[in-house]
Amino acid sequence: MLRGEFAKEYWKQLQRFVAGQRASYTVFPPEPQVFEALHLTSYADTRVVILGQDPYHGPRQAHGLCFSVQRGVAIPPSLVNIYKELQSDLGIAAPAHGNLESWARQGVLLLNTTLTVRAGQAASHHGHGWETFTDEVLRSVNSKPQRVVFLLWGSNARKKKSLIDLSRHVVIESAHPSPLSAHNGFFGSRPFSRTNAALIEAGLTPIDWAIPD
Repeated sequence: MLRGEFAKEYWKQLQRFVAGQRASYTVFPPEPQVFEALHLTSYADTRVVILGQDPYHGPRQAHGLCFSVQRGVAIPPSLVNIYKELQSDLGIAAPAHGNLESWARQGVLLLNTTLTVRAGQAASHHGHGWETFTDEVLRSVNSKPQRVVFLLWGSNARKKKSLIDLSRHVVIESAHPSPLSAHNGFFGSRPFSRTNAALIEAGLTPIDWAIPD
């Protein structure tokens, strides 16, 4: 569904930019994991989208899934708050790690709007073409005839609401789970139970949000 993007000029420029960055700097996530969200969650299986912004820019953190970190890496503050809301919403205790692959394998597309970042420099790869590509990913998901629930956390994610057909799909939006904003509407938003209610209403299988240790 996305193959047509790879022949476009923006894609060629983007790939040259990322290759140049990798030649001169450390770039996250590692090259084999840049498209991990699309590899773990197929188009056919996608029934929930969680939209992040930038990959984590610290060592060993980013592995291609928004908000997720690899096992053995300290759980970042935003994910700590996601786990707090998960426990408040559904009574699910936080796991001892921050790897969200179990969600991705159930059909939760954990997509960042920008898929690479220079080490230690947040937003360093914004505006070079990734957003054009990930908007196309969102349009593809929006084309599904079955209901998809889009979780849009924070102002940047909420700007993507215009790409979603609200007559077929469900948008659940709130403040970002970052410590800077979580108390302004993320806490208490109950995104996990609301997502499952929307899926069940459409005759779809709910997500098991419990993350195995």
